[in-house]
Amino acid sequence: MFQTHPQIAPSLTSAILKAVEDAARRIPPAFPLEATVAVNPFLGQTGEDLATASARLQRVAGVRATQPAAAYAEMLEEGHLTDADLEEAVAASTSLLKPRGGRALKAILGKAGLQAPTALPTVADLAADVTGVDWPSIIEKTVGIWAAGEFDRGQALWSPTPGTDAFASWRAWATHDLTPEIAGLSGFCAHVAAAPDTADRAILRAADALGLKVHAAETAFHRLNMDLGGWSQHARWLLWQAELAGGTDRTLADLLAIRLIWEEALLRHVPTVGAKWAETVLAHGAPLEPTEQDVALAIAQEACERAHQRSLIAALDGETGSKDRPALQAAFCIDVRSEVFRRALESVDPAIETIGFAGFFGLPLAHKAHGSDVVEAHLPVLLNPAVETASHVDAKGEKDTRIAARSARAWGRFRQAAVSSFAFVEAAGPFYAGKLVRDALGLQRKSAKPAPAPQVVGGLDAKAKADTAAAVLGAMSLTKGHGEIVLLLGHGGQVTNNPHESAYHCGACGGYTGEVSARLLAALLNDPETRAGLVERGIVIPEDTLFIAGLHDTTTDEIMIYDDGLPSDRGDDIRRTKGWLKQAGRIARAERVSTLPGATPWTIADRALNWAEVRPEWGLAGCAAFIAAPRSATAGKDLGGRAFLHSYDWEADDGFGTLELILTAPVVVASWISMQYYGSSVMPEVFGGGNKLIHNVVGGIGVIEGNSGRLRPGLPWQAVHDGDKLMHEPLRLSVMIEAPREAITDVLERHPGVRDLFDNGWLHLFTLKDGKVDARYLPGLVWTDTVEALAA
Repeated sequence: MFQTHPQIAPSLTSAILKAVEDAARRIPPAFPLEATVAVNPFLGQTGEDLATASARLQRVAGVRATQPAAAYAEMLEEGHLTDADLEEAVAASTSLLKPRGGRALKAILGKAGLQAPTALPTVADLAADVTGVDWPSIIEKTVGIWAAGEFDRGQALWSPTPGTDAFASWRAWATHDLTPEIAGLSGFCAHVAAAPDTADRAILRAADALGLKVHAAETAFHRLNMDLGGWSQHARWLLWQAELAGGTDRTLADLLAIRLIWEEALLRHVPTVGAKWAETVLAHGAPLEPTEQDVALAIAQEACERAHQRSLIAALDGETGSKDRPALQAAFCIDVRSEVFRRALESVDPAIETIGFAGFFGLPLAHKAHGSDVVEAHLPVLLNPAVETASHVDAKGEKDTRIAARSARAWGRFRQAAVSSFAFVEAAGPFYAGKLVRDALGLQRKSAKPAPAPQVVGGLDAKAKADTAAAVLGAMSLTKGHGEIVLLLGHGGQVTNNPHESAYHCGACGGYTGEVSARLLAALLNDPETRAGLVERGIVIPEDTLFIAGLHDTTTDEIMIYDDGLPSDRGDDIRRTKGWLKQAGRIARAERVSTLPGATPWTIADRALNWAEVRPEWGLAGCAAFIAAPRSATAGKDLGGRAFLHSYDWEADDGFGTLELILTAPVVVASWISMQYYGSSVMPEVFGGGNKLIHNVVGGIGVIEGNSGRLRPGLPWQAVHDGDKLMHEPLRLSVMIEAPREAITDVLERHPGVRDLFDNGWLHLFTLKDGKVDARYLPGLVWTDTVEALAA
């Protein structure tokens, strides 16, 4: 049974442990490399506005949540921002600290030498100043070495303490690690051995020793969590996964206890820092309030977003005319990279129509790939899987595949092991010369042979088939008007020698490629039992409508079509479709090539195979808007590959269930993507992945730079910067939905967490009417019609 520290009252104990929990919730999760998905780095701060979040991050991480004043001043000078943008942003702010007008804001932005933010120091920082020993670096290195083994996901050949919790594992490690003692921290091993046997007790003892009272505890704990970098974010992911399954996880508290034990030891070792540490504790206890400068920079960021909104509103100048029945309907993921290809494809022939929908196609799958029993969650990370699928074939085929996979793993382990790796290089090295040459020249092409078609484990009965299909078609606004060919396209990015490969795949599929969902849905919608059941549910699909699955390679803009039992009598239609897709690919590549350093339309495919290419594509860089409307609102509009396009017809949405789904799932996921790119661009030292050129993969979890111990979450610098300038314009997402305001308001009232995103400025919200912007949302469930000035 838990016992409180003898010197701490029970009420204080509860308050301190609550501060531990609150500080943990401020940390965003970082998903492992095998299925990287974008995460909003402000996930724990959406209950406050940008200026307040910036003040918090300055205290705990030494970074601002906005661009530097000089960056905004440069935008003004170059004309990307106007005086009118500043005036509107100042007028929209409700802060009492805001400048008195656009001119005053402009003067603040023009000031040279605005003070750079500095995090409140840790005891390790203060001890380093006094002793000359870089204690923060020593802590980072030693904790990182231990964490790499503790959290390993299959890369290491041996784990030091399998099956134990993180705190117990670290204590066993740290009592034998002499690195701190050699650096001068005598008695550290004994200090760790004498520490309480649980993380909570250790935290309470350290809080008492460090003088951390309730008001100071949360940001002091947050500061130490941020000091642990990506390791704390990995621990937050463990908590995220546990809570999705209805459980919990204490790893992040364990890491905090570890870091506090270091603080406690260093304060005892260098008592002369006591006075400065007491000042730091007082600073942590002070109310968290933004300064005038924080508010001014947040308003400047708002002005940038209004400038983009003005151009977007001008582009959305009304609906295009209706078409006859399309010969081809192509359903793409809402991913911004699809916008370029959709526009290109529709330009090829007027008989083509495109659709936008989240790339998991509404199927929450737990999938086992060919030759594997590892369960992959092919769905947004906000959801739990509900359908089990597999791409397994007959027993012999599976056995052969598994044997080949095991052989490859055994060979790989022999090649990587501590002793045999040297013998491997001596004996097998010369045989790898050819492979090295092929890889270096980009000649090692991936196999084009697709995996076997996925199947639902145990199958679905006729009712389940029809219910599933009706739900998906309703969410896609595709209950009528079906084309002759309906192409369901998942997507993924082909890259080589890239630890962050999954970040180029489908976020809606949990960081995996999207063909599994597309192939499963196409088979379901072609099934006669499904078609018959849909008729009973009021959805009639023409007999000649054929659903086909494909995969859009966003790196090369090539499309693979899956021949999962396609009828031979539709060969002409399929060949015509492939021809259209090929034409569209050439158009899309020609548009994208101008932004890729050193690329030409003929070398884009080669970049995907080049193991030295740090920028095979730009991913979702540039994302700035989310539009949920009929395609007629955006067809023919050049949105520059910067908009998530979700097909939505509110008039067919009885009860507005699909609207609720859009606002609570795709909009939230898109905001995560937008804010991850924002964080990796504006605060790369804290929320960015660092330099690709010196990355080393650790534990299959993430990357470190060189031989440091700090795990780097977020996007690599090369994913947002071309070497001269940022390629991602850091903007909070503008959400535009063609639906009645009352219906949107009703959804926000029932989902306060989503409402916070809009009320606190993390997202902007507009309504569309007949393809034009109709109103802007204001905090407090208020709408204003005064948007015409933005298009002026």
